[in-house]
Amino acid sequence: MRKKIGPNVLVILLTVVIAIAVRETFFTPKNSLELYQEVTFANDFEEVQKLILDGYDSNIERDDLDYIKGRSANRVGQFTLIEYKEKSFVIMTSPGTARLKILAVEELPEDIREYFLKMGQ
Repeated sequence: MRKKIGPNVLVILLTVVIAIAVRETFFTPKNSLELYQEVTFANDFEEVQKLILDGYDSNIERDDLDYIKGRSANRVGQFTLIEYKEKSFVIMTSPGTARLKILAVEELPEDIREYFLKMGQ
């Protein structure tokens, strides 16, 4: 005989799934402004490391965090980098808005393009 899954188990499972979705939706930064706020108000370095994508942990140092936390930013920008075979473009978008709005599009000079190509490796 097969056991049926009781309604209590289904309610618990549904609650867990909803809790995970709510956490991802409301408690993770969605743009540069929210990310800046999370980093600035983090209590310690480990809290900031939770915001870093797996495998990229070495891209931020404790000194970097101390510098960010010890000063006020002049401006928070949000950029998208699009690479093609021969060219790269940077698109400046609006931080902190519900939907991205394009503020500027510029082709990158070759030396800056090379810098970002190396950074992504």
